[in-house]
Amino acid sequence: MEIKFFCPRWGCENMSWDAFCSRVKDAGYDGVETPIPFDADEKHEIVTALKKHDLLLIGQYYQSFEKDLEQHKQDFKKHLENITALNPVLIDSQTGKDYYTADENRELFELAATISRATGVVIAHETHRNKALFAAHITRQLLTDNPDLVITADFSHWCNVSESLLEQQADAVNFAVSRSVHIHARVGHSQSAQISDPSAAEWKNEVDAHLAWWDAIVKFRLERGESLLTITPEFGPFPYLLTLPYKGLPVVNQWNINVYMLKLLKQRYKLLSS
Repeated sequence: MEIKFFCPRWGCENMSWDAFCSRVKDAGYDGVETPIPFDADEKHEIVTALKKHDLLLIGQYYQSFEKDLEQHKQDFKKHLENITALNPVLIDSQTGKDYYTADENRELFELAATISRATGVVIAHETHRNKALFAAHITRQLLTDNPDLVITADFSHWCNVSESLLEQQADAVNFAVSRSVHIHARVGHSQSAQISDPSAAEWKNEVDAHLAWWDAIVKFRLERGESLLTITPEFGPFPYLLTLPYKGLPVVNQWNINVYMLKLLKQRYKLLSS
């Protein structure tokens, strides 16, 4: 099994696509994870830069803003089809809403499955606050009720939602591990979806907990004989990243933290990564 590492566009939007992709390649990533605009010129710029720097693409959908379900479904479909047209490795989708019913969220899952079957592009539904899979116990039930659902494992959100390291929800986490095809390698804690710095000793318990979950995903996919696992180190900019009061200066460098996580995981899974 290969492990491919992707760099988030999130936090680097002020860079040109060519400059960004050059930096991503130099850092040792295999690809980029990014939302895809509708504008044809912008899409051409993205595709050209990815090709020039020999980088893969993971498309990202997060625009779950419409409260009305029918309007939401129309927009969801439009975004997913826009992304699949670029033939990404997969789509990371922040699907649904935490206030939708299970049946309403299922309509979105089924819509995504229809698009996935038609295009051959895997759509991984992210475990994200405010979305359908916002909490461990809710996700377990939705995974049970929707047996073909696969997910992006971002358990940092669940730590924040549950104010814990999920010690009392191991069964739900283990079930989620079995459906995980993509990892967002960000470390959360009981009060936030992002610790300040994964290299700092005071966050050792949190880092170790997340590493154990990611190890379990790697082990499960290896044992299943899967050929690929994708990982995006996804520490974000402000307001995920802390800043000094009044000055607005970040306490750490977002790019450096993600590269630190890239190197840590490449070393940890060095026999599996390219």
